[in-house]
Amino acid sequence: MNAPEHPRLVPEVGALLMDVTRDRVGEFRGVWAGRWALRPVRGGVEWEVEPGDVRPVTAEQRLRAEVGKANARSRGEIA
Repeated sequence: MNAPEHPRLVPEVGALLMDVTRDRVGEFRGVWAGRWALRPVRGGVEWEVEPGDVRPVTAEQRLRAEVGKANARSRGEIA
């Protein structure tokens, strides 16, 4: 008998995740039809990923994303 599969924990909206198939950091936006929606940290068009294709970001990836967002805000590219 196989062990029951445990559902993957859904992150909080706004959590930063690494999409390993695209090698891209995104902000978690929600779940639609079993797929997770991520949005670029600097804003833009969301994309969908399978829950198994993401992992938490490293400290370095988080810092890069946050600095990039701050720089975009200072240039007036995002609010």
